[in-house]
Amino acid sequence: MPVAPPRPRPLPLNALRAFEAAARLGGFAAAAEELGVSPGAVSAQIKQLEDVLGAPLFERGVRGVNLTALAVDVLPDLTGAFDRLATVSHGLRTGAKPQVVHVAALPSVAQLWLSPRLPGLRAAASEIEISVTAMEQPPDLKRAPFDLCLFFGESPGEALAADTITPVCAPALADRLHRPEDLRHLPCLIDTTWHADWSHWMATALPGQTFVPRGPEFSLYALAVEETVNGAGVLMGHEALIAPFLARGQLVAPFATRVTLPRALRLWAPRPLPPGSAAQRVADWLRRQS
Repeated sequence: MPVAPPRPRPLPLNALRAFEAAARLGGFAAAAEELGVSPGAVSAQIKQLEDVLGAPLFERGVRGVNLTALAVDVLPDLTGAFDRLATVSHGLRTGAKPQVVHVAALPSVAQLWLSPRLPGLRAAASEIEISVTAMEQPPDLKRAPFDLCLFFGESPGEALAADTITPVCAPALADRLHRPEDLRHLPCLIDTTWHADWSHWMATALPGQTFVPRGPEFSLYALAVEETVNGAGVLMGHEALIAPFLARGQLVAPFATRVTLPRALRLWAPRPLPPGSAAQRVADWLRRQS
């Protein structure tokens, strides 16, 4: 009776993915954020891979981790393999559901810019299904399972709207704001994503003067906008996002000074869009709305 030779134990795919992400991004925490798991899970998967290999991939120290020579040697090939796998996976997803478009967007953009436009998009292309994922940072372009991305930045992609900022408030508070100096006497709402915006605007409105905004902080810009509408204080408004509130009179801009930042609201695709595809049609429609 023939005896089958023992087969080498296959390396666990999830552990390989965790190792590649941690090695490429420079740490377990960054890999965990990209993969949507905890740093402990990444550490455990890498330890599992090291146990199977019988060799370390990271040198662990009090200041973090460093790649071993073995890890440095295999990382480029492994990264290329996962990049290609991501491309194939996206092709499978697109081929299986060609009328579904996956959009990644900054939370404030998803809530305040994209969401009001979705009804019009559905009316214009009812056969297309739009899936929106809110993310604080743009996804890895080679790994992104998304068709389109909407974020503020200086690159990549096409600028849909300039990022022009100016303080805004509810109409009831506007009577108390005649000069920029008056902001010292009112709560100034602070968005943690754009915490430097007050400094950017004040450098133009009050050059040479020190101004430290004092007021509640918000991790969601859309929530800060709602609180500003409710009269909680003055918010540094991004005109691309708050234009409907200004048009309806829910918010007013009490000062003439406006500052346009180097970044802009940008639209891009992680990979080329086939002509006539659902993603291409959505991108064209969004461009017309800017």
